[in-house]
Amino acid sequence: MDFLHRVFIWLADPAHWHGSDGIPTRLGEHLHLSLEAVAIGALIALPIGITLGHYGRFGNLAISVSNLGRALPSYGILVTAFQILGLGDAPIILALTALAIPPMVTNSYVGLREVNPDLKDAARGMGYRELALVLRIELPLAVPLIMAGIRTSAVQVVATATLAAAIAGGGLGRYIIDGFAQQDYVKLFAGAVLVGVLALVTEGSLSLVERLLVPRGIRLQKARPASRATAFKTA
Repeated sequence: MDFLHRVFIWLADPAHWHGSDGIPTRLGEHLHLSLEAVAIGALIALPIGITLGHYGRFGNLAISVSNLGRALPSYGILVTAFQILGLGDAPIILALTALAIPPMVTNSYVGLREVNPDLKDAARGMGYRELALVLRIELPLAVPLIMAGIRTSAVQVVATATLAAAIAGGGLGRYIIDGFAQQDYVKLFAGAVLVGVLALVTEGSLSLVERLLVPRGIRLQKARPASRATAFKTA
């Protein structure tokens, strides 16, 4: 309890909320790296996954490549990028983007493939062209799975961005790396707490975004079976 009390004092100390090494500054650096990596990853991954899911071609290849990307160690990618690109944000963002892409490719592909083919045939029969079919039928139905992939990528990126400090980068990982080097375990643990809280906030925020994006009809359709199951159990 004494250790946790010291961590709380460290977090509450006004001195740690100002200056170049203050929590707001490190949080801003962490968010910058994470948001940029997730945004670039989404711009690459979502069009690929959505296109392959819509046409139903090369899906196994896309998922295999995505699984291979998940198997690559983030730290190894980070060190390799650092050797090629040197210091700066570029190697960090490259490594984090490589981490962000696989879940979004897989989930967007699977999300569109799971749309009922009868719905797509009916839409085509009503005169929907392929782009309209994707935007007005497939994407609204696939939003839950697509957002699950984005949430997975974002939380992984937020957690892994702590490694940026290992190659002289910024972010909340600075407290962990510096705390370990200085044997200041209160600082190290406080940094880990901050990263954990940020990951939870990221998950919660994207869950809210998902709720806003999912059409109300789909939410109600999912809620009905759950309410029936609850009523059955109660009875």
